[in-house]
Amino acid sequence: MRIGIGFLASVVTGAIWGLVWMIVLAVGFMLVSGQITKPPVGIALIAGAVGAGLVGLIEPGMRRPGTHIATVGLMIIVLGGLTAGRPLGLPLEVAPIYQLVTLGMFLAVVWASIHICMKGLSGGKLTRYQLEVLFIRVLKGLGFVIFTVAVALPFYVMVMTSLKSQQSLLANPLDFSLDLNQGFSSLFRSYIELFTQFNFGTFLLNSAIVSVSTVVLTLLFAIPGAYAVSRLRFPGQAFLSRSILLIYMVPAIVLVIPLYAVFSQLGLRNTLTGLLIVYPATTIPVALYMLQGYFRGLPAELEEAGLMDGLTRVGVILKITLPLSLPALASVALYVFMIAWNEFLFAFMFLDNVDIFTLSRGVVSLNSSEVPRQHLMAGAVVATVPVLMIFLWFERFLVSGLTAGSVKG
Repeated sequence: MRIGIGFLASVVTGAIWGLVWMIVLAVGFMLVSGQITKPPVGIALIAGAVGAGLVGLIEPGMRRPGTHIATVGLMIIVLGGLTAGRPLGLPLEVAPIYQLVTLGMFLAVVWASIHICMKGLSGGKLTRYQLEVLFIRVLKGLGFVIFTVAVALPFYVMVMTSLKSQQSLLANPLDFSLDLNQGFSSLFRSYIELFTQFNFGTFLLNSAIVSVSTVVLTLLFAIPGAYAVSRLRFPGQAFLSRSILLIYMVPAIVLVIPLYAVFSQLGLRNTLTGLLIVYPATTIPVALYMLQGYFRGLPAELEEAGLMDGLTRVGVILKITLPLSLPALASVALYVFMIAWNEFLFAFMFLDNVDIFTLSRGVVSLNSSEVPRQHLMAGAVVATVPVLMIFLWFERFLVSGLTAGSVKG
């Protein structure tokens, strides 16, 4: 076949993926195995370029399983030959299982990345549209990898640190491997001590009470407010609809000092009641904004029919509007719950009594030279996992609720 701009584009694509995946997987190898290495990123770049170049030389319709096998084999030869049998910068005798698994993952993901990016594209002359398609595929892949690593890497370090003993952390602070030979009590010692010695069961209960109460209070005020803005006609309706989110123009840190002074005088500081006043005040505007868009998208004829059948306006809201708005209500409730669960600034400023600490305030109390670092990481895991599980469970409601109110129909 004729070699053109497509061949050069495929070589560059393979080089990018070889470089990126070697860095990512080498970091993962060091975290899992505890071995420090200097990965051969330059040679990985060459291996990816050579493998992608072979793919670019073959027309899309002629690529068979043998082509893919040859691509992987060629990358193995380049990577193994140029590194003198040290594909990750270490002799294969050092953590051989981890090295072989990492090498296999490198070959698999580089091949998959090249295959996905070059699907339907040849190494000959490419149109501008085809080059743009290749460019977008590469950017999308890089964005996905970078985002995944940015989210997963800190979480992995947090979890692994929470499962390690004080002796292992002092021996090698950069070793985030897991020793499964220790018993259950030793492995989860940090979590056991959190709930037996640091009152984390109380913190968890306080956060649950505050978060659920904030959701209930927010919905009680936001539902009638959003309905009034979206359905009723009154002076200042347009201004109110557009100015709902103006409160977020004022930084929270600016509000803390006057609220601290007022709550101290009223006896609301160092109480959960104070938080239940502040939290809904900060979440009601965004709940109003989200719900009014959804309410506007509901057919007004259904509500008019309910009014003609004898329902009051409250009855219309309870029997017609709310049942049709369950996805939006679920998304708003989830969003408000996450805000209240993760809020730190007001909890840190208002709460001094350890018996009413929320989780975010309790985790900060562990940031002390007297508390082992693994307990701090365990506290962060306890604070993160519940809301993460709730978010994953209700994600479909969050997506549908956010998008449904964006288009009128």
